[in-house]
Amino acid sequence: MTSTPRIAIIGGGPAGLLCARVLQGHGIQPAVYDADAAVDSRDPGGTLDLHADAGQIALEDAGLMNAFLALARVEGQAKSRRDHHGTVLAEFTPTEGDTAAPEIDRGQLRTMLYQHLRPDTVRWGHKLAHVTPLGGGVHRLEFANGASAEADLVIGADGAWSKVRPLLTDAVPSYLGVCFLDARFDDVDARHPEVAAIVGDGHMFSTDGDGRAVIVQRNSNGVVRGYVAFRAELDWHVTAGVDVTDREAVRSHLLREFSGWSAVVRPLITDNDSDYVQRAFWALPAPLTWDHVPGVTLVGDAAHLMAPFGGHGTNLALLDGAELAHAINKESSLDDAVARYETAMFPRSGELAVSSNTALARFFATTSPDAPHLPPDHAREHQIYRTRAAEYRRRQTEGDH
Repeated sequence: MTSTPRIAIIGGGPAGLLCARVLQGHGIQPAVYDADAAVDSRDPGGTLDLHADAGQIALEDAGLMNAFLALARVEGQAKSRRDHHGTVLAEFTPTEGDTAAPEIDRGQLRTMLYQHLRPDTVRWGHKLAHVTPLGGGVHRLEFANGASAEADLVIGADGAWSKVRPLLTDAVPSYLGVCFLDARFDDVDARHPEVAAIVGDGHMFSTDGDGRAVIVQRNSNGVVRGYVAFRAELDWHVTAGVDVTDREAVRSHLLREFSGWSAVVRPLITDNDSDYVQRAFWALPAPLTWDHVPGVTLVGDAAHLMAPFGGHGTNLALLDGAELAHAINKESSLDDAVARYETAMFPRSGELAVSSNTALARFFATTSPDAPHLPPDHAREHQIYRTRAAEYRRRQTEGDH
């Protein structure tokens, strides 16, 4: 990039912050706008794994791998699968030196990325209200707080309900038909030893083969986040007459909904220390592409919102941010940079979105009692991450020559 473009990143999540960090490494100063009042002003959710072939590549490009590894939990890669009676069906324990997909709390990741940006890069409290094309790729941004700005490139990193996306496509997210109730167990080893024993060091997945599941994940600081999930309409609580802010009312409903589950796993459903937070899952049509529009593009969930199964969302978001930043630095124009980035992003995200959405549908499908149990082969999955990472770096090196 021969000139100094005005770059506005809408959204201070992983994609937007990582993109800003890599741009700054190239001597380009973007402005990041986020609706939150501060980096830690809301509950960011649970834990996530950063894959060697995506999220970790982005962090390496940003010079943040050491910062990540200082926070990451390698032991958190452990996984187990149980039936709804508590019987262990499959287990995975990472081998020594396996760093293919370490875990990190979402809030820790966001804070780490933010702390490695130059001061005043992020404008907190700036919720995008309107974005208007002015011609020649320039857009005017107007925020709910009355502020405004103009940009030569608007990067939509503003998630599922992106205000930037309509500039590129009419696609909107669709509800996936599964309700997740997020609950937390505090000081789990001392206060909830039965939960600690079931979840182990990482994740535990359980399903009854009839559209119900419990997923529990070890987080940092003695916390376990649990997800009680079931097939349901989006307004299930209205139909069922359940006040989702009333913890006991939700518990009573879940005891009826999960009545066939054994006492061994029931504490995962009923013994939480927090209220149940409803998290409905949505996805954009997949694969999703759009025709090039000067001065605007998307990264992360704004571009390819998908089901959480496979853990690809944040990984792709980080890689999107890094690749777009590199393209802006390498290409002679913003149009060429966006075209370079989108050409690589579309097929990669499309393939993984289709597989993730399919995986969620299969996990919550009704299966016959004699259906074979086919849990993911996590050891093979980790090897695939490592192999793809090496291939990515090889292609990147060849492209520089």
